[in-house]
Amino acid sequence: MGTVVDAPAVVAEEVTENMLGGKKVTVVFVLGGPGSGKGTQCTNIVNHFGFDHLSAGDLLRAEIKSGSENGTMIENMIKEGKIVPSEVTIKLLQDAMIKSENDKFLIDGFPRNEENRAAFENVTKISPAFVLFFDCPEEVMESRLLGRNQGRVDDNIETIKKRFKTFVESSLPVIEYYDAKDKVKKIDAAKSITEVFEDVKVIFAPYSPKAPNKYICETMTTNP
Repeated sequence: MGTVVDAPAVVAEEVTENMLGGKKVTVVFVLGGPGSGKGTQCTNIVNHFGFDHLSAGDLLRAEIKSGSENGTMIENMIKEGKIVPSEVTIKLLQDAMIKSENDKFLIDGFPRNEENRAAFENVTKISPAFVLFFDCPEEVMESRLLGRNQGRVDDNIETIKKRFKTFVESSLPVIEYYDAKDKVKKIDAAKSITEVFEDVKVIFAPYSPKAPNKYICETMTTNP
């Protein structure tokens, strides 16, 4: 698995035929367990390297808040404990990328499982340039989640354990899939925020820093 030490220079993948009207884009999937700090680092990457940050969760919540027919469907599915179809989330991500004037995107919290991954590539015809994986011991993530004071109902030990289990069972296979393609850049996320970002900067060095870009959707600050 690639590390911040041996990671080769990142080369943007040019896409000539995709569901973005042929728009050439660079997509980076950002994955990590709950409490790994990926949300904070996404903000740093946006500010220093000019990427747009697309949070799958935020896009779904924004659609619900819009009161659209699609939003009502999403809300009902979540209330019933059902998983929102991959195609729905992918359509929201796709629309956000089309509307953006940017061509570099961090997709945070997606794909959550192999079905998500396969559907994204099949529907959009886009393969990520790489996967940024925030690797963090469970005990560190647990301590962070229990220590933050944000009033989240899912920041209790029982729910946290379930979220860890879901991540291991669902998201790790995605990471393993891309690792086999030499597309995983692993970060030691147990370090301090500053130390982690120093490692992140090594990976994103091939991208020229730009002025901070406007967010396509609200950054996930409540679920790092």
